[in-house]
Amino acid sequence: MFCEKAMELIRELHHTPEGQLPAFNEDGLRQILEEMKALYEQNQSDVNEAKSDGRSDLIPTIKFRHCSLLRNRRCTVAYLYDRLLRIRALRWEYGSVLPNALRFHMSAEEMEWFNRYKKSLATYMRSLGGEEGLDVTQDMKPPKSLYIEVRCLRDYGEFEVDDGTSVVLKKNSQHFLPRWKCEQLIRQGILEHVLS
Repeated sequence: MFCEKAMELIRELHHTPEGQLPAFNEDGLRQILEEMKALYEQNQSDVNEAKSDGRSDLIPTIKFRHCSLLRNRRCTVAYLYDRLLRIRALRWEYGSVLPNALRFHMSAEEMEWFNRYKKSLATYMRSLGGEEGLDVTQDMKPPKSLYIEVRCLRDYGEFEVDDGTSVVLKKNSQHFLPRWKCEQLIRQGILEHVLS
């Protein structure tokens, strides 16, 4: 049936929870493009026949195929756009380095897009807030306090705080640190916020 593969792509995304990225379905996209090419060629043939022989009985079939082409295109664009939105959200959640499990689910073109987005965001952040720039990916939610208590989940090594002091982050050690310095490490799973 027409447009079945395109609908499968949309269902695949619909069943994947927010914040997760399903594997890129290259085979499904290829099948959709092949179906679109076949529909276009059939339509081209029927249009030529309808023009030359004056066969108006072919017009409903031509319109049906054309609507199928448009639906396939809409579903394909929706699939690709939704994936880009998810990839953009991953940059804000995980930072500039994605875990290998997520990168494995991305196509080469999506990785290229992610890298360009990452560079564009970094350029923008450097242009804000003076010499050091301003990290707009910090404090995704308004903080209740400027300092938080954190527990180190794995050995990280030396970590420098704003006032120039260094803290050694060892597994199971607890520290009272500035929220904005810790937020990225919390998202990476190195630290966890200790709620008392």
